[in-house]
Amino acid sequence: MSRKVILTCAVTGNAPFNPKHPSMPVTPKQIAEACVEAAHAGASIAHIHVRDPETGAGSRDPALFKEVVDRVRASGVDIVINLTCGLGAFFLPDPEDESRGLPESDVIPVAERVRHLEECLPEIASLDITTGNQKEGNLEFVYLNTTRTLRAMAKRFQELGIKPELEVFSAGDILFGNSLVTDGLIDGTPLYQMVLGVLWGAPATPETILYQRNLLPKNAQWAAFGIARDEMPMVAQAALLGGNVRVGLEDNLYLSRGVFATNGQLVERATTILSHIGMSVATPAEAREILGLKSPH
Repeated sequence: MSRKVILTCAVTGNAPFNPKHPSMPVTPKQIAEACVEAAHAGASIAHIHVRDPETGAGSRDPALFKEVVDRVRASGVDIVINLTCGLGAFFLPDPEDESRGLPESDVIPVAERVRHLEECLPEIASLDITTGNQKEGNLEFVYLNTTRTLRAMAKRFQELGIKPELEVFSAGDILFGNSLVTDGLIDGTPLYQMVLGVLWGAPATPETILYQRNLLPKNAQWAAFGIARDEMPMVAQAALLGGNVRVGLEDNLYLSRGVFATNGQLVERATTILSHIGMSVATPAEAREILGLKSPH
């Protein structure tokens, strides 16, 4: 029997995107429809960000998350809901005095960072267990997550019964994730997501996946994804090396050079790749069993 691979579709993301894209999901209605589209195409999990409906910029407004989640649940389509919890950690040092943050910085307390989770109670939420230099469009910033903050967030996830998807950008992040597991802050099967190909992060190569995979706890479930042109090659590499996969417009806007994609098309292409290497995509129910998730709220 072919191995079941969990396929996540990250439907919109937070970063600036090419405004020429004809169907980037921006409003709550569009984002919910993108989740339904991904489900119909065969995705196991929908990873969800929200955007300001007026400007298209990334947002962390709990009301927008609630509207998206309510719409997806009301659709009757079965897909595991995974909400981002990565916002509220953007520090922009003043170039004239790096001890001070520019007004555009957005660093908020733990209670505020998890408020949308309390209102929506998703099955999974991403916990980006990293601190480092990052770039989105023309904006360079420090993605600031102290170990103290991350431990407090993991504890709150645990109290809410939400499985953290431990997003790791480098090998050291995995070692910190392992400490969360050792310290009892992660219940059940740990879930790690390797982010590959981000500027100043782990490169999108098979060698990276192999090295990082070997740092994981023995009972962990893991996935890996590449961004832009590395998206589909990393689907094949992660699956061949025993992991789960992710695609979606958050990570890549194109089917081929100059040809814009939809979320459904990216899911379908990933599904085809998996089938060609003798694997199949887990249904949402199978994904819940693999990850040890509770039944949906």
